[in-house]
Amino acid sequence: MRILVVEDDPILSDGLRVGLSLCGATVDCVATCADADAALGTSPFAAVVLDLMLPDGSGLDVLRGLRRRGDRTPVVLLTARDAVADRIAGLDGGADDYLGKPFDLDELSARIRAVVRRAAGRATASLEHGGIRLDLGSLTVTVDGAQIPVSRREFMVLAALMERPSVLRSKAELEDRLYGWQEEIESNAVEVHVHNLRAKIGKHAIETVRGLGYRMRAPA
Repeated sequence: MRILVVEDDPILSDGLRVGLSLCGATVDCVATCADADAALGTSPFAAVVLDLMLPDGSGLDVLRGLRRRGDRTPVVLLTARDAVADRIAGLDGGADDYLGKPFDLDELSARIRAVVRRAAGRATASLEHGGIRLDLGSLTVTVDGAQIPVSRREFMVLAALMERPSVLRSKAELEDRLYGWQEEIESNAVEVHVHNLRAKIGKHAIETVRGLGYRMRAPA
């Protein structure tokens, strides 16, 4: 899951980047409305964490612009705890949730998972396919009830594939999910993660469609 954080406080922004990364997300951070608009116009994100007080305007303007373009990316607002009017304006303007500052990182992570889950039409924080189960909260994988150790990026690849098991995911699409702007992408990183996953969850669990990408193999 790739998340855009729009927050001008560098300490908080860096803390969100590190903390949400530990919760299994790839996180990109910007500090202004202009940079947020540019990012949202060029890269796909699973969710946006949006502060309302930004140096060049209001986060509400970013939100309204996003919705005017027909973009349904889930948005969680960060607001002052006493800013009731801002929260109401944000929710009426298309925000999916809000959290008052100061906040608990685990709660923010849970709220992000919830809005992403609702946007995808899922009722629970897990993905299941052919005996494989992913818990998106605990970042655990089980195969036929037995827990399988996976790395954070292996989990992210498997989650991307299992969100819509029959849909092909290209190498470029998976790289977008795995790496933020500041991270160097190794040329064979996706292939290595898929190879490792096959060794752990079953060599036929992930299908390669040459020249197009990867998808989960239909259960026998």
